[in-house]
Amino acid sequence: QVQLVESGGGLVRAGGSLRLSCVASGYIRSINVMAWYRQAPGKQRDLVARITSASTNYADAVKGRFTISRDNAKNTVYLQMNSLKPEDTAVYYCYVVDTREYTYWGQGTQVTVSS
Repeated sequence: QVQLVESGGGLVRAGGSLRLSCVASGYIRSINVMAWYRQAPGKQRDLVARITSASTNYADAVKGRFTISRDNAKNTVYLQMNSLKPEDTAVYYCYVVDTREYTYWGQGTQVTVSS
């Protein structure tokens, strides 16, 4: 059983910062991809940022404001979110793909940015 546990969400004013964390625990092989997605009410779930051992990728809407990083020894991925905007309000989900191509989702953490 593999679990992804996110933390760090909350309420912040526009222009503020938050740091999300996601820890993968349980029986999980080496992790290939770690990523963050988000889903606003009434919208589809979209990729925010993605990191592998070779590269990082960001959605255009967050480039220059968000930074994804990972600690392989701790099976943890982070998302540093700066200069937050009301349109960043969403539930943020952690997503992991291991080297067997098995995929896992976290339960989500709410981020609310007030204007």
